[in-house]
Amino acid sequence: MMTAMPSNAFSIQSMAGRGVVAVKARSGKTFVRHTHEEYGIGILLAGAQRSWSGRGTVEAGVGDLITVNPGEVHDGAPIGDSRTWAMLYLAPEKVSEVTRDIREGKSAEMEFASPVIRDPLTIDRFIAAHAAFRCGDEETANEQFILMIAGLLQDAPEKSREMPCLRQVRAWIDDAPAARHTLEDLANQAGLSRFQLLRGFAKYTGLTPHGYVTQRRLDIARSMIRHGADLADAAIDTGFADQSHFHRSFTRRYGLTPGAYAAAMR
Repeated sequence: MMTAMPSNAFSIQSMAGRGVVAVKARSGKTFVRHTHEEYGIGILLAGAQRSWSGRGTVEAGVGDLITVNPGEVHDGAPIGDSRTWAMLYLAPEKVSEVTRDIREGKSAEMEFASPVIRDPLTIDRFIAAHAAFRCGDEETANEQFILMIAGLLQDAPEKSREMPCLRQVRAWIDDAPAARHTLEDLANQAGLSRFQLLRGFAKYTGLTPHGYVTQRRLDIARSMIRHGADLADAAIDTGFADQSHFHRSFTRRYGLTPGAYAAAMR
C-alpha cells in the first residue's frame, strides 16, 4: 500500500481549491493534545498507535481506519518504536457538500461517530480515494470519496449542555486569540475561581484555557502560512512570544516544523 519511508518523514500534497490535503507519514513521536480545522481520515500502514479524544482512548493497528472531527481535541502516541500512516484532511465545506448529496439536500450536523473503523469495504474505498488524490485522478477520487463518506458519516450525537460562562470564555478567546489571556483574568471575567474555570473549561473543550489559546493561535497561523505569509509574521501576528515558541508549539502538535509545512503548501 505504501513504499518504505525514513523515520520521522512527512509527505504532504495539497489539492489547491479542492479542500483536500493528502499526507503520508512515518513517526515515532508523541503528539500532544491538539485539534485540526479539517476532518481527518487515515489508515495505519505499519506499527500501531494509541490515542485519546472526546470519544475515548483507542488503539489502532495495521489496516485500521482512524478518524477525527474538526475541532476535536486528540493526541497520539506510537505503540512501539514508530508507526506509518496515510491521511486525508478534508475541508468541512467539502464534506458538507458531499453529505448534502448523500442525504438528498437535508441539512444535518455530521461527524464521524467512531475513532477507529475496521470495515473492509470502507477501508478499500479510503485506499482508492487516497491513491487517486495523490496521483491527480480527480474523477476516481471524487467517486471513492463520496462512497467512503457515505459509509462513515452519521448524524452527530446530541451535544451535552455546558455552562454559559464557559461558552463565553471560549468566545472571548476566539474573538482575540492573539491577546494575553491569563487564567486569573479569564476566571475573574467569568465569575469563577481559577480551579472552577480550569476544571470546567477542560471538561467542556478537552483543553485547558492556555492550551485552547495556543491551539487557536496555531489555527490562524496555519491559515496565514497556507496563504503565503512569512513565518515570522505568522508567529508575531498570532501572539507567540517569539519564533522558537511558535516552532516548538507547532512541531509538538503537528509533527513537522512551520517551515516544512510552508514548503508543502506552496
